[in-house]
Amino acid sequence: MKDTIKERVKVVMERIERACEKAKRDPQEVKLIAVTKQFGPEVVESAMEAGLTDFGENYAQELQKKAIALAQKGLEPRWHFIGALQTNKAKIVARICDSIHSIDREGLVWEMQKRIPEGKVMDCFIEVNIGDEPQKSGASEEMVLELASLILSSKNMRLLGLMCVPPFSDDPEASRPYFRKLRNLEWQLLEKLSPPPPLLRGLSMGMSHDLEVAIEEGATVVRIGTAIFGERRKG
Repeated sequence: MKDTIKERVKVVMERIERACEKAKRDPQEVKLIAVTKQFGPEVVESAMEAGLTDFGENYAQELQKKAIALAQKGLEPRWHFIGALQTNKAKIVARICDSIHSIDREGLVWEMQKRIPEGKVMDCFIEVNIGDEPQKSGASEEMVLELASLILSSKNMRLLGLMCVPPFSDDPEASRPYFRKLRNLEWQLLEKLSPPPPLLRGLSMGMSHDLEVAIEEGATVVRIGTAIFGERRKG
């Protein structure tokens, strides 16, 4: 599987480069986060050997087990939490992760502030329920300014931008209006904040099937799982 991961990483990097070329962007502007949900620590290790450094997890306890297993081997990748987070699991994420992409409510901001270790600053993205889907987590568009202001007032949280998961479609082009909407929402946020924070230029959007469209619409982070690791087990 190690060689397969290496080959797939190469293909994904080439896709990112081609998308950036088409969009007249520098590929260095786009961070690749490998999503390792439901894959074991040995898979993360293989991906690190293939040159990857940043990994995304959706579940706090699964993240914790992998981080411990890898640390025992002297491996410390950069962890990013990208799933819905219960406040009672905030301590795990605050201790292990470098960033959280799923801030979606005030209570989670307050809890993270309490749980982040002294001297650490957590990079944050506000997750927006961009398709207004009742089954999905994410803040409403109306909540974004309030959440942004709260994070910006924090001493141990740093706001980098917005994140979204559009309604799924097999057609990558179906994601484009949602990516564009998130980008416009960030522009509106920058206009409302005075002075606009210098780091607030991030857009965490785009997955295996629609990363090209996301990059064309301004993504600075793409979260890729299936295209690198294959299909996850069902159930």
